[in-house]
Amino acid sequence: MPRLTSLDIPPHFDIIVVGSGAAGLYAALCLPAHLRVGLITKDAIHTGSSNWAQGGIAAAIDPSDTPTLHLEDTLNAGVGLCDPEAVKFLVENAPAAIAHLLEMGVAFDRKGEKLAMTLEAAHSRPRVLHSADTTGRAIIETLTAKVRERPNIQVVSQAVALSLWLTPQKDRVQGISLLYQSQIRWLKSSAVILATGGGGQVFTQTTNPKVSTGDGVALAWRAGAVLRDLEFFQFHPTALTKPGAPHFLISEAVRGEGAHLIDDRGYRFAFEYHPAGELAPRDVVSRAIFHHLHKTAADPTHAHVYLDLRPIDPDRIRYRFPNIINVCQQWGIDVFQEPIPVAPAAHYWMGGVACDLMSQTSIRGLYAIGETASTGVHGANRLASNSLLECVVFAAQLSRIEIEPILVEPDSDSLMRVNSDWQGEMEKIASIRQMLPSLMWENAGISRQGEWLELALKQVNDWREMLASLKIVEFLVNLSPQQRIQLDSTDAEEQLRIVAETLNLLDLSYLILRSAVWRNESRGGHYRSDYPQTSENWEVHTLVHGYSLNTGKRWTI
Repeated sequence: MPRLTSLDIPPHFDIIVVGSGAAGLYAALCLPAHLRVGLITKDAIHTGSSNWAQGGIAAAIDPSDTPTLHLEDTLNAGVGLCDPEAVKFLVENAPAAIAHLLEMGVAFDRKGEKLAMTLEAAHSRPRVLHSADTTGRAIIETLTAKVRERPNIQVVSQAVALSLWLTPQKDRVQGISLLYQSQIRWLKSSAVILATGGGGQVFTQTTNPKVSTGDGVALAWRAGAVLRDLEFFQFHPTALTKPGAPHFLISEAVRGEGAHLIDDRGYRFAFEYHPAGELAPRDVVSRAIFHHLHKTAADPTHAHVYLDLRPIDPDRIRYRFPNIINVCQQWGIDVFQEPIPVAPAAHYWMGGVACDLMSQTSIRGLYAIGETASTGVHGANRLASNSLLECVVFAAQLSRIEIEPILVEPDSDSLMRVNSDWQGEMEKIASIRQMLPSLMWENAGISRQGEWLELALKQVNDWREMLASLKIVEFLVNLSPQQRIQLDSTDAEEQLRIVAETLNLLDLSYLILRSAVWRNESRGGHYRSDYPQTSENWEVHTLVHGYSLNTGKRWTI
């Protein structure tokens, strides 16, 4: 699909979808075909986390399985914070979601005539459908092809949503501000759907792609939406850990097929921490690795353990995990002859923008889906392979969306030209952008402690206040609705993108830290070494409602 020029973008759409992962693409396809949909993507399609999803998509469709068992497994993984109604809705609609993906052409693996299913951690039955070890890619490629066939969907790529545009009464959304092709435009719409994925880039070690800077959650917070359970971040136990290599995720399905976690002596240490060993819930396995390295390694921060695939039949490895084989080969690892060096990395954010079964947030006209949303299905710890399922099941609800008409005013002919002189300030911003993920990994990662969280919170607040006085930040914060701005260079556009992402990451860090400081217990993806037990008194959600430091702040829990 050719890239649009700015003149090709209309001043209004019926609905704007921000994000082009599985949730955003599927949502765009499910919206009524008579509505004009703008699909905004920060990079090219295929760059989000969904495209990287290896393990698969969970659904109780085998005769030996039931939605009730799937519900029980999900509730158990969520450690008391799942919304049972939302989970019931998810598991009961899973078979229909799979049937629709098959109808669209997604090529799931088969065993004879039947769909092949594998076992993953904390599932009581093999119920994870897959397409080799590139399930996310298979789904994304199918959805992308379908989007390109739809005349009512207009894709705007290499575009950054800067803010949500609210009505003067602040009671509903009416569009977004957009950075695109060296211009800042205001696009009106009756509804905005946030599908921007997670915020893994807030941590220095993450399986998430570079575009995962939590934009949707930050935009929603600054607009006044209610957020929920932001302290719960899932750390995947097995990311490739080798100098120079990306933290490539080694799928949970590898352990489901029989791979062993071992240390440098060949010892299967995971059973010291949980009876299920390698197949315990992700948070348990991640902490097992974390604590074992702190007991045995001279430098636990940069140490790793190993994932040994040799117990699996070689032909089975070739059939199920060709992508993992290829990536490991690129980094000099022969999975048939040696174990893979792995360590935990930030993977999935259970918290997000609070929404109901229709994906409606607390702001009229604003919806959230996928990892951006907090639907209630994941609780304190997501069950493996429920994330792609959540994207499809909840996005399908948007086929029933009812939009309110908006007052469409003529697009402003005035074009304000800006001479940017921000290069000197970019050094400060780049420095903070580099230091922030390390601060969060060390103080709000797998194991947290109140004193460390407070110190990190103070540093984040200092950085936010420092940036608030910069000219480029003041420029972004004080944008006026419907004022079209022409930047003087592509460098200025890139600078604004970097600043927007940095501000979003700082806001996310603030929100995660504040939530983690407040929750004085350990539960799911939130582990406090100073409060290591799970408490019945804390079986409550963390609800956040407030504004950023730049415009005044309010905090409610």
